Amino acid sequence: MKPRQSRPKLLQAMIDAFRMPDLRRRILITFGLLVAFRFIAHIPLPGVDPVALKSLFDSNALLGMLDMFSGGALRNFSVAAMGVYPYITSTIIIQLLQPVIPALMRLSQEGEAGRDKVNRISHWLTIPLAALSGYGQIVLLQREGAIASATPLAMVAMVASLVAGTVFLVWLGELITEYGIGNGVSIIIFAGIVTQYPTMAGQLGLAFSQNTAGVIVFGLILLASLVFIVLFTEAHRRIPVQYARTSFRGGRMYRQTGGTHIPLRVNTAGMIPLIFSMSLVVFPGMIASYFQNPAGTNPNFWNAVYNIFNSNTALPLGIIYWALYFILTIVASFFYTMVIFQQQDLPGTLQRQGGFVPGIRPGKNTESYLNNVIYRITLAGSLFLGIVAVIPFIAKFVTNISTVQLSSTGLIIVIGVVLDTMKQMEAQLTMRRYEGFIK
Repeated sequence: MKPRQSRPKLLQAMIDAFRMPDLRRRILITFGLLVAFRFIAHIPLPGVDPVALKSLFDSNALLGMLDMFSGGALRNFSVAAMGVYPYITSTIIIQLLQPVIPALMRLSQEGEAGRDKVNRISHWLTIPLAALSGYGQIVLLQREGAIASATPLAMVAMVASLVAGTVFLVWLGELITEYGIGNGVSIIIFAGIVTQYPTMAGQLGLAFSQNTAGVIVFGLILLASLVFIVLFTEAHRRIPVQYARTSFRGGRMYRQTGGTHIPLRVNTAGMIPLIFSMSLVVFPGMIASYFQNPAGTNPNFWNAVYNIFNSNTALPLGIIYWALYFILTIVASFFYTMVIFQQQDLPGTLQRQGGFVPGIRPGKNTESYLNNVIYRITLAGSLFLGIVAVIPFIAKFVTNISTVQLSSTGLIIVIGVVLDTMKQMEAQLTMRRYEGFIK
C-alpha cells in the first residue's frame, strides 16, 4: 500500500471521504437516487414516434433547452419529460413577485419558517405549471406527428403522468438535499446534462476524420470556455464590514470593533438570465412554426419570422438571433441581479446588526455605496453571461461543426454544481481535519 502522502491530493480526498461512514452514506444515497432518476427518464408515454421526435428536437432550440433540464427525458417523452423545469419556473416567479406582493415579502423575511412557507407555495405552483407545460408539449408533438392523437381520457392520463413525474423528481431532489450531498434539484439537472456528453464526444470522434482542424479548435474553445466560466463563477468583490461590540469589565464599559467582509458575487444571477433570454428569443419562432407554409412551398411572412428566430439559420440572417440573445442576456442579468439585491436589503441588515462599511456613514450613504458597487460588478457579470450565451455561435462559425453544439447554460450548470458539491465535501473533510478536494 502506498504511503498516504504519496497519493495525489484529489485521490486521497476521495479515499478520505469514503473512510467516513456518514459522508460515505451521503455519497451513496446521492448516487442511488440519481440511478432512480435515470430509470424514470426511460419510461416512455404511449403513442410516441421516436424518429419524428428526434427530427423535431434537432430543429427546435427551445425544445432542446427543455430537454436539457429534463435530462434527456423529453427527447424520449418519458413520464419525466418535464423534468424539474416547472419547479424552477415557479421558484423564479415567486422570487420576482416578492417585491410586488407585500405578503410574500413578509414571509421571506420571517426566517426559516417563512422561507419554508414560500417554498411550499412554489411547490403548489409547480403542479399547474407542469400540467400546462405538459399539455402544451403533447399538443405540439401531436401537431408535428411525433405523438399519435389521443382521446380526452388518454390526454388527461398523459398530463397526469407528466405532472407526477415532475413532482417525483422534485421529491428526489429534496431527498438528495436532505440526506445526500449538494443541492438536489441542481444535481438532477447536472446528471441529465452530463449523460449527453458521451454522445457529444462520439459525434466529435466521427467528425475528427473529416474536419480534424475544426475538432481541435472546438476542443480548445471548450477548454477556454470552462476556464472562463470557472473564473467568473468564483469571482467576487469583498466589501469590508466592521461591527461594534460593547462589553463590561470591572464595572467599566469597553467598545470593541471586529472586522469581516461581505462577498458580492460578480455573477449573482447565475444561469437564470440565459434561460430567460433564450425563452424570449425562441418564442416568436415557436409561434411562427404554427403558421408557416410547409417546406417546398412558397414561403409566407411566418416563414421569415421562423428563420429570423432560429439558431440554425445561416449567416447573415442568423446573426439577428444571436445578437438578440446577447442583448437580452445582459438586460435580464441586470434586472434579476437588482431584484435579488433589493430583496437581500444589505444596508438595512447591516444597520440593524450594528455593522458599517469603514469610511461610509450608515443608512443612505451605505445604500448608495453598495448600489454603485453592485452596478459595476453586475456590468462585468452581465457581459460575461452575454459572451457565454454566444459561445455556441462562435464555436460553430469558427470550426464549421454543426453536428455538435455547445450548451452555454449546460456548462454553467455543470461547473456551478461541481464547485458547490466539492465545497460541501471540502467542508465535511476539513471539519474532520482531512485535506480537502480544493486546497
